Amino acid sequence: MKITVENKKGLNKDLKVFIDKETMNSYMDKKYEEIKGSVNLKGFRPGKVPKEILKRQFGKAVFGEVLDKVLKETSTKALEEKKIKPAGQPKLDLKTYGEDKDLEYVLSVTELPKVEIKSLDNIKFDEYTVKIDESETDKRIKEIAKNQPNFKEVSPDTKAKKGDLVSLDYKATVDGKDFKGSEGKNTQLTLGKDLFLKGFDDQLIGVKKDDEKIVEATLPENFPEKELVNKKAKFNCKILSVKQSEEVKIDNVFAKNLGAKDLKDLKTLISKQINDEYKNSLDQLSKNQILKEIEKIKIDEVPENLVEEEVKVLSQGMSEEESKKNKKNFEEKAKIRIKTGLILNEFGEKNQIKVTEQEIQAEVQKQLRMMPGQEKMVMDFYQKNPSALASLRGSVYEEKILNLIKEKGKANKKEISKEEAEKILKDAHKHNHDHEHGHSKEKKETKKKSPITSAKEKKPTSKKAKSKPAVKKTKKVSKK
Repeated sequence: MKITVENKKGLNKDLKVFIDKETMNSYMDKKYEEIKGSVNLKGFRPGKVPKEILKRQFGKAVFGEVLDKVLKETSTKALEEKKIKPAGQPKLDLKTYGEDKDLEYVLSVTELPKVEIKSLDNIKFDEYTVKIDESETDKRIKEIAKNQPNFKEVSPDTKAKKGDLVSLDYKATVDGKDFKGSEGKNTQLTLGKDLFLKGFDDQLIGVKKDDEKIVEATLPENFPEKELVNKKAKFNCKILSVKQSEEVKIDNVFAKNLGAKDLKDLKTLISKQINDEYKNSLDQLSKNQILKEIEKIKIDEVPENLVEEEVKVLSQGMSEEESKKNKKNFEEKAKIRIKTGLILNEFGEKNQIKVTEQEIQAEVQKQLRMMPGQEKMVMDFYQKNPSALASLRGSVYEEKILNLIKEKGKANKKEISKEEAEKILKDAHKHNHDHEHGHSKEKKETKKKSPITSAKEKKPTSKKAKSKPAVKKTKKVSKK
């Protein structure tokens, strides 16, 4: 095989590939030997059919298969030999081909540009840690304590008031008749919450232990017995107990009930919990800074074919008029995104960053936890949409790359207060909102795919007519 590089125009190259007829004939002979054993022709024993007979009978089909195989193997080898990483799909133009002939073709390819990633080792960014004031931790613990139910029984002559817990048995009737579900035992109601029937709680204010009270209430729209909906029911209630809420004592026992070792440990956990609430958002700001710095790295030329593909993605769903109006803006945005993708991927390859199946599954599980009750829908979505799974893989890959860049870079570490963190995040949110509002007519990209990944998936195809062979192609505090 002879390979020559022709027509060098920036990133565009033509690779002329020549394979002599002797090599092609050896491929053909090998294929005839392969099929000889499986061909049954009248008058010949299996495996004894002469090559000339096979050639007359199956010559065109055999040549088509051999040509496809040779084109695939040699085009890949040509790119590897000339150390060319294609940006997008190479085009293959057959010049000479046929049985007992030399094979000659031209592979037209746009090469990925050379990318400099050395500067990523010293990239600068802000890294925030939030200093949580002790009073903030105490305030959060008090809020938790306030929401913990803690009721204590009062003396028999104490009248129930709003906020008290009343336990009762009841028997209900509609028009003097019992109905299904008309009895309740040891039903507990916190007066004022109105969680049983509308207006029921108010009628129990003032009752004492052992009182009997008739309460009237309208049965709701969602009542199981449809013929009783919106009818007034009488509830004969027997009051079993009245309990009043008592302030929860914040001590070691309280801390242990929440899963901590003691009160000191609880404060540490709550402080970390508050910090974690800001950590992800602040970390994202750091990564955004890194991406902005990456945008400043110079690349001499961005492949035009990748820019065109990206512009198509950005203008999806737009009218032709809108697309034309936004074309220049889209081209600039496409170049930045492609450049960033090329740099990140080059860094990922140089540092041998891989995404494992376990990491993908962990990310899917994270999404399942974020959508309780819709787990099956999420799983079905990923199983039926391989492109969505590929997009998820791309996100995990990018995250791993950015994390390594952070490790290697120069962090400007800043310890800030909770109030400062809130202000920084609010300002960042406002900036993003204003930026998005200014481009509200642009369609947001729904699918991320790295240019290098895309290029690797492409196979060269023939530019010739169809007649020529084409290449196939109770909530505890978390300690985590």
